[in-house]
Amino acid sequence: MSGVQTRIVGPDEGDQRLDRYLRRLFPQLAQGRIEKLCRKGEIRVDGGRVKSSTRVETGQKVRIPPLPDGPAPVHTRTRISDADAEMMRRAVLYQDGHIIAINKPPGLPTQGGSGVTRHVDGLAEALQGDAEDKPRLVHRLDRDTSGVLLLARSRTVAKSLTEALRHRATRKIYWAAVAGVPDPKAGTIKYALVKAPGHGRGGENEKMRCLHPDEIAQTPGAKRAATDFTVIDALGRRASWVAMVPVTGRTHQLRAHMAEIGHPIVGDGKYGGSGQENLGDGWGAALGGEISRKLHLHARTLIFEHPVTGAMLTVTAPLPEHMQRTWDFVGWSASDAALDPFDPEE
Repeated sequence: MSGVQTRIVGPDEGDQRLDRYLRRLFPQLAQGRIEKLCRKGEIRVDGGRVKSSTRVETGQKVRIPPLPDGPAPVHTRTRISDADAEMMRRAVLYQDGHIIAINKPPGLPTQGGSGVTRHVDGLAEALQGDAEDKPRLVHRLDRDTSGVLLLARSRTVAKSLTEALRHRATRKIYWAAVAGVPDPKAGTIKYALVKAPGHGRGGENEKMRCLHPDEIAQTPGAKRAATDFTVIDALGRRASWVAMVPVTGRTHQLRAHMAEIGHPIVGDGKYGGSGQENLGDGWGAALGGEISRKLHLHARTLIFEHPVTGAMLTVTAPLPEHMQRTWDFVGWSASDAALDPFDPEE
């Protein structure tokens, strides 16, 4: 049994959850034990009570109570199937000694949750190679959204990459097929977003509601949001190929914003009613016929600063199969779009 300890978070230990920090120092500590010690106030950070999920930063002082000696608890490691490992390797768009960029398939969650056991975070071990740790997520895409997703190969790079993604030089360009044709064909949507009430198995509690910016002050939980959009091509007045850049990064921002202006993303059952066919310029997120009912939203291009070299990188992800079929059916070609449709020089 050890005595009371006070440890200072080192330069390479900051910006991580308290429970992960403690398990690295004391492998014998089970997760349940850490949570109990936090609830009882026996583990403290800079003198204050904390949760196991609290993030510790470099230089903070962590009080650790007497801990039992003993071997590390045995953890059962979930085996990744050969098919999933191959899927992850095929998804790689770019990799070096510091970062990996993959083309996340639609339908695959980024992280686990209630009842979710198969996700990018868990399957990332297939890309670990000789590194000490498995690649770490630094941002997310919705389950049904495909496209460029970045992972870091170390905790230090993960922190730097997160900061790089917040930099103004970073560009996230999404492609979508939407019902009807927005008028005007380019602009900025500035509706604020707030979580809608309601709970259910389908994730209704995660649905976002749009508000006029003037309503933010009197609406608890509301946050400002902005989305740039531009129409690249159109199918008469039935549907259009739209590029979008999320100026802010709110939950379901692109989906909620496009639905709010009357042009929901094709296949969006949460915000557009996937069973409601769009018969012209206006509401309805299903096009019928040969068009897939899956969500037509894709993180096409990510332009960002490399967290180690400082070089600007551009990573582009091919369309998923169901969107490529739609593009072929309608007669749209990826080669007709500029790398950055919002850049006047392109």
